[in-house]
Amino acid sequence: MSKDSSPISVTVLEKEYLINCEAGERESLRRAADFLNQKMDEMKNSGVIIGAERIAIMTALNITNELLAYKRDNQDYTSSVDNTLKRLQNKINDALARDTQLDMVDASVSQGE
Repeated sequence: MSKDSSPISVTVLEKEYLINCEAGERESLRRAADFLNQKMDEMKNSGVIIGAERIAIMTALNITNELLAYKRDNQDYTSSVDNTLKRLQNKINDALARDTQLDMVDASVSQGE
């Protein structure tokens, strides 16, 4: 245990757990535990699932499904942004190439006068 680590208490499904945590991660751990507790309470109160272990597994599966959907959507968005940036870069490069060609034509016309 590092010197910045100490146990903090979190409650999930009315049961208290002591979890070793570094000082800078305490608030994040508390938010995660609160989120988990809320989701597990929702599962418990739905009346469909009985037993703490089953509630925990179903809640974990639901949260994992949400996470994977978020990652997939984020990956799709990132890919779309990348494609848009590539198209814009190609348009910029084409415009710069045309501008360079016009400069060369102007220079040759000026020299020919």
